Amino acid sequence: MKYLVSVIDDKSDPGSTEERPAISVFNDRLIAEGYWVFAGGLADTSAATVIDNRGEQAVFTDGPFVESKEHLAGVWVWEAPDLDVALKLATEASKVCKRKLEVRPFLES
Repeated sequence: MKYLVSVIDDKSDPGSTEERPAISVFNDRLIAEGYWVFAGGLADTSAATVIDNRGEQAVFTDGPFVESKEHLAGVWVWEAPDLDVALKLATEASKVCKRKLEVRPFLES
């Protein structure tokens, strides 16, 4: 099963480059153990654009879809045999990247 692991950052304590070496080691382990599918960091929410084309015309709005103290700073996509394994990995990842994480399974297609 695939899991989306969202990295949640706090704008009052933005991520730093200090964590990068430890995250790289953790990512290398995910790859070696077959859990890795994809990962990537995201630009600040000030670079976001929301598009709503449900009406007569598309509406473009600068900034995130919701203003909050916390924001999505990056994602991992993992392939794990079950939720317990994904949660175990996420517990380790949270410590490595020093951020809160949200784990959500992808819907089966």
